[in-house]
Amino acid sequence: MTSKPVIHPSHTQFLEVATREEPFVLQNGSRVGPVTIAYKTYGTLNASKTNAILIFHALSGSQHVTGFDPYGVGRFWGEECQIGWWSDFVGPGKAIDTDKFFVLCCNYFGGCYGSTGPADINPETGKPYGREFPYPTVSDIVDTQVRVLDALGIETLLAAIGGSMGGFAASDLAVRYPTRVRGVIPIASGLRATVLAKALNFEQIYAIAEDRHFNGGDYYEGKAPWRGLLLARMISHKTFISLDYLERRAREVIIQPTDILSGHLLEHKVESYMLHQGRKFIERFDANSYLRIITAWQSFDLPKTVADGDVTRALSACKDQRWLVFSIDSDVCFYPREQKEISDGLKANGIEHWYLTVHSDKGHDSFLLEPELFSPHIVFMLAALEREYCA
Repeated sequence: MTSKPVIHPSHTQFLEVATREEPFVLQNGSRVGPVTIAYKTYGTLNASKTNAILIFHALSGSQHVTGFDPYGVGRFWGEECQIGWWSDFVGPGKAIDTDKFFVLCCNYFGGCYGSTGPADINPETGKPYGREFPYPTVSDIVDTQVRVLDALGIETLLAAIGGSMGGFAASDLAVRYPTRVRGVIPIASGLRATVLAKALNFEQIYAIAEDRHFNGGDYYEGKAPWRGLLLARMISHKTFISLDYLERRAREVIIQPTDILSGHLLEHKVESYMLHQGRKFIERFDANSYLRIITAWQSFDLPKTVADGDVTRALSACKDQRWLVFSIDSDVCFYPREQKEISDGLKANGIEHWYLTVHSDKGHDSFLLEPELFSPHIVFMLAALEREYCA
C-alpha cells in the first residue's frame, strides 16, 4: 500500500510504503508499520518510463547522490552530507547523465536520513524504536525500494547500480526481480559476505554494543554511544582506502584530543587521521542504524538465499540482463576474487557481461574518488541499453 510522496525542501521525497494497519513484513517475520522511504530523483522520467536508473548507496550513504543540499533530512545531516556522495558520476553530461536518464536513490530502510529507522517513533510506545527495531536483510531493503518503483509506475529499470554494499542490493534486485531491470552494474562488491568481512563487521558491532551508553539500543533519551561508533568507523575505514593512500591523506599536524585517550599521546599522523575520520562520522550517523545496515551486510549470502549456495543457479534468473562488473585491484574491502565469482557465474549461464579491473592505488574508495577510471565504461553500457530500450 502506498501514498502520495511528500516533498521536503531538500528535494527529498517521502513515500509511505506500509501502514500501521498493513505493515511491512520482513524476511524474518518481523512487522513494522508505518514505513516511510526517503528518496531523491534527478532528471525526467520519459513517457514510456523506460529510462529509470536506481542507484543503491553504500553502507553509510544516503539518498543524496549528487549536487549540494544544505537543508538535509533529520538530526544526522551534517556538513559531510551536504555534497552528493556521487556528484562526480551523476548529473547533466556526466557518466550517469540526468539529461538522458531518470535517476532514483533511496535511503535504506533502517537508515537515519529520512527512511523509517530505529530513531523514529514506535507508534506502539510513543518512544523511539531503539532496540525494538528489527534487523532488516539486504532483501528487505530491496523490497521496500521495489514498492517505491511500484508507486512511480516503473515496471522495469534501465539499470540498477551500486558500489560496495550497494552492489549487494543491485545484485539482489537483479536475481530476485529479474524482469524489473535490464542492466546491472555492481562496483567493488560481491554475492555474499566473506569470512574476513564478517570478522571486521563483528569487531564494529562489538565496539558499539559494548559502549557503556549503548543500553541495548535504548539511548535516545540519554548519551549516545559515540565512542563505540567512532571505534567502529576506524575499524572499517582502514579497509576503504589503501594503506599508501591513507598515509598520504594523513595531515602532518597531529591533534591531541582532550576528551578521550587521556592515557595515550598521539605520536603519528596516521593515528590523528583515523581519529579524525571517526569523529566526523559520529556527527552524521546513528549507531542503531549503523548496526542494522552492517548486520544486513553480515547476513548477506545471495546464492544461499535463492539457490542453496549454487552461484551458477542463482544467477540463471538473469539471462535477459546485461551486467558490467567492476573490480579494483587494490581493494581490501571487497577483494577482486569476489567480483570474479560474479563473472564466472554469469559466464556459466551465457549471460552477456563485461568484467573490468580498475587499476588504482586508492583502494576500495576508488569508486567514489576516481570517476575517470569508471565513467567511460558506464557510459558505454548505458548507451547500449538506451539504444535498445529507450528508442
